[in-house]
Amino acid sequence: MRKSLLIIGVAVLIVAGVVTLITIRRNNSANTVATTGTTTTTIPIPIAPLTGLPDPTGAGLKRSALTVKIENTPEALPQWGVEDADAVYEEIVNGGITRLAAIFNSRAPIKVGPVRSVRPTDTQVVWPIGGIFAYSGGAPYAIASIGTVPGLKLVDESSAGTAMFRDLSLLSPHNLFGVAPALFAFGGTPTPPKPLFTYRPAAQKATGRKINTFIVHFPSIYSVTWTWDTATSSWDRTLFGKPDVTGTGVLESPKNVIVMYVDYVNGVGAFTSYANLQGTGAADVFTDGREVTGTWSRGSSKADPLTYQTASGQVIGMTPGQTWVELLNTGGVVTLNPPASQSG
Repeated sequence: MRKSLLIIGVAVLIVAGVVTLITIRRNNSANTVATTGTTTTTIPIPIAPLTGLPDPTGAGLKRSALTVKIENTPEALPQWGVEDADAVYEEIVNGGITRLAAIFNSRAPIKVGPVRSVRPTDTQVVWPIGGIFAYSGGAPYAIASIGTVPGLKLVDESSAGTAMFRDLSLLSPHNLFGVAPALFAFGGTPTPPKPLFTYRPAAQKATGRKINTFIVHFPSIYSVTWTWDTATSSWDRTLFGKPDVTGTGVLESPKNVIVMYVDYVNGVGAFTSYANLQGTGAADVFTDGREVTGTWSRGSSKADPLTYQTASGQVIGMTPGQTWVELLNTGGVVTLNPPASQSG
């Protein structure tokens, strides 16, 4: 009889343990439930500072931001690792082409690029977050500019060691790639980075008019089309008339796209031009399938974060996830819901 009771008791304990394990797994997206004896404690899961998403490993709180300068020409495609960036800034550089400044924190892909040279606009982008800036090299004036950011660790091809490599199957200069885990090892401050955006609560919907498609008319051939995907609740990116698919076969499809209308000092496409991100200007925020019109602003200090507000002064809340920021020149055009013949 005692043996039977013992078996039953062990079975009950095993079942209880299974139930506890199931509870932990099912709650892992929001909180972790830990049970000790008869006491149950809910442990909040960390939130990644640059995406607003749960970060179960807490990686984003243990390391700095890593910004990688990435080429965006037809010869550079497909790009690698951009889908894992927390935020991406698209900027106009000399000649009217665009380049990306991809910011990583919560994820660390093993191949990122193609890595290209620094531009003065990057100084304005990374100043509030510091961390690590990875690039191939650059003109003396551009390197001098990025060198003014306090606490920023600069890593170029000559100093990266095994944190960068050349893919010999591709033509130079479109074949330099970074290894994010190795680049993170260079340190940089601060840790963790300050949030770049404000996020809406999960149950709160965005306001504004519904948008299916919009085109950001960057100069020359660099216009970008964004199309709302109801299945994924994100914006599918089209570049050079084709879906923008990365080297791992992932379609670029962020949760938010912010169009900032900015002045390019010294002229759009000029050799020494840069986007002035101080002061204020108009902004279109595309989130949750809607367009929210308003303004962007930054205080007198470069360390101040950019903020986005509606015309009535309310902070615009983003959807947690990846955000792209399009630094379109003042006077540039965004076309909403264009006919199919104009998209692409």
